[in-house]
Parts: sequence; structure tokens; C-alpha cells
Amino acid sequence: MNPAKVIKLWVDLFNRGDASALSGLYHEDAVNHQVANEPVKGKAAIREMFEREFAAAEMHCMIENIFEDGEWGILEWKDPLGLRGCGFFHVVEDKIKFQRGYWDKLSFLRMHNLPLIEE
Repeated sequence: MNPAKVIKLWVDLFNRGDASALSGLYHEDAVNHQVANEPVKGKAAIREMFEREFAAAEMHCMIENIFEDGEWGILEWKDPLGLRGCGFFHVVEDKIKFQRGYWDKLSFLRMHNLPLIEE
């Protein structure tokens, strides 16, 4: 699969809240770095991250644009509450090797009535 197809599948699984299937899109040693947080390393840790996030807030990703260049794909997204962001996906052999995302964590926490400081 090319990066655009992987991203479309990623969005579909994300919107279903399916952490297990979503983590199946990653290499065993993948890194997911949402810049508002520390990088998450390894497929199992990425699955656990998604499980925690899906339990904490109802999230929905709406595709605005997908761009592709070789092994890289870029997703511009928004959600129904008005949050916007973008993600960069390095896809190697049909799986995500590296992902980096940019979004406003403070706005996300406020929109979902989540604590501003993690304890």
C-alpha cells in the first residue's frame, strides 16, 4: 500500500476507536511522536497509547488533505469540535515506521473537559 492508502485506513480505524487494528498498521519498532507528548516507541506501546486515548475522549478525524511523496504521507485533519492538525507518516513495506503529529494539546484538553495537568 502507498502512504495515502495507509493513511486512509489509519483514519478509518482511528474513527472506529479500534486500538488493536490501528496498532496493526505499525512496524514492531515504530515510533509515534505526537509533539505535544513524549515519543511512543514500539507497536505494543502504541496500542496501549491508543487504548488510553480512546478511553479518555471521543475523537473523530476528518480528512482535509492527504499528500504523498515517496515513502512519506501527510495528513491534514480537523475534528467536529474545530481542532485541526497534521500528521506525517513514514510508510515502509506497507506499515508505519514513524509518525509525527502536530496539534494543540491545550485546546484538545479543554474541548474534552480533561485535566490540564496530568497527575
